[in-house]
Amino acid sequence: MPPTTKIDADWLRRPETQAVFAALAAAGIEARAVGGAVRNALIGKAAADVDIATPARPEATMRAAERAGLGVVPTGLKHGTVTIMSGGVPYEVTTLRHDIETDGRHAVVAFTDDWAADAARRDFTINALYCGADGTLHDPLGGYDDLVQRRVRFIGDANARIREDYLRILRFFRFTAEYATSEPDTVGLLACSVNRDGLQRLSAERIRVELLKLLVASRAVEMVTVMVGGGYWPALLGTVPWPEHLARRAALDRERGAPSNAITRLAAIGVATTDDAVRVAARLRLSNADSDLLDATARLSAHVEADMSDHAIRVLLYREGRERSRRAVEVAEARRGGDWARVRTAFERDPIPVLPVRGHDLLGAGHKPGPAVGAVLRNLEAAWIASDFTASREALLASA
Repeated sequence: MPPTTKIDADWLRRPETQAVFAALAAAGIEARAVGGAVRNALIGKAAADVDIATPARPEATMRAAERAGLGVVPTGLKHGTVTIMSGGVPYEVTTLRHDIETDGRHAVVAFTDDWAADAARRDFTINALYCGADGTLHDPLGGYDDLVQRRVRFIGDANARIREDYLRILRFFRFTAEYATSEPDTVGLLACSVNRDGLQRLSAERIRVELLKLLVASRAVEMVTVMVGGGYWPALLGTVPWPEHLARRAALDRERGAPSNAITRLAAIGVATTDDAVRVAARLRLSNADSDLLDATARLSAHVEADMSDHAIRVLLYREGRERSRRAVEVAEARRGGDWARVRTAFERDPIPVLPVRGHDLLGAGHKPGPAVGAVLRNLEAAWIASDFTASREALLASA
């Protein structure tokens, strides 16, 4: 049974949230926060955003917000979603709905005013929790008991829920890694196994979002190990998985109290070569920045050593920068073990050398513009590195 006390959370009390509820109430529209914000409030966890559900059609929601002077963006009218901007904070407000047609990736929905029908179309019981503006909890499917017991269960028929959207396989493992404290629900795990080939029908973008969240979840190692043993990995990345590397990386993060990095963990578990990095980046459609970091991490982690010299450390810092160098060490120690404290500290704290001579210095010294300036500059850079970055600007210009 849900608690007798009402939800009391920062996101619910803040004026921006209450302004959205007030705008809808002024138009006679019932509204309830739903999903993650409500679930997290019940276990004292922060909420990234607040979603709101209502029986009102999107056009009515938009009119109510505009009358209250709030901004409105019609982000997904086809699925009944509008975004209300309140004090610069976005709130997705979605009309209650039920699925009338699904294909494993997309759903055709029909609007409804039935809160129970809206709850029944969701994936897990802990995601079918609602609360009103005053914090009153609405729990139509027993999600509160599951949350208290720290278990993740599909709503209704697990096979049916998965076949509506195969992404729910990944979500099952990710939510279990984040919220459950015991083994995965046996009914849900069996349904995921039966339907795992459906993962191949999902877009790269949707897989990327869930997989990167899974890799940094508190029980990521346990769930990824289950997935590797269950044969899910080929449909996700197509590389050889190394869950023991992920386990070592996660243990080191916990030991140091360091924040987890999804790209580092991705490199640790499934990217052994630069070819792997290219393949995984394409498969997940990573951003240019993440693709570059993944490629550099794979390339450099094979060459960094726990006993590398101070000069080699400075060269890598100069050539690759702090972020790439640090991530390469994190992956290398996950793969090989050993004591990397000295190298890791150097990459985190040592200053990055800066070449004291630039092209304009050569021009000022009488060199004519053209390709020759670049050649001279490269020679000076090589000499400066060979001096262990000690050669002065004056000495380099004199040699030029």
